[in-house]
Amino acid sequence: MGMGTITISQDDLKMMIKETFIEVLKERKDLLEEAIIEAIEDIGLARAIAEGIKTSSISESEIFKALDEVK
Repeated sequence: MGMGTITISQDDLKMMIKETFIEVLKERKDLLEEAIIEAIEDIGLARAIAEGIKTSSISESEIFKALDEVK
């Protein structure tokens, strides 16, 4: 059985890709959810790092003292 060539317009290809993507999102909502959660966590970490760079450093003992006070 030989391999043939299929010709498809750019608009038809775009539509097929969109339909496939929508179908995957409907069937695997968990993939989108995981991606969004990971993106939010990355944004939070980046903001925490940026904020940490702006603040002065404290000693390890001060950190543990603050943690003990929370308990």
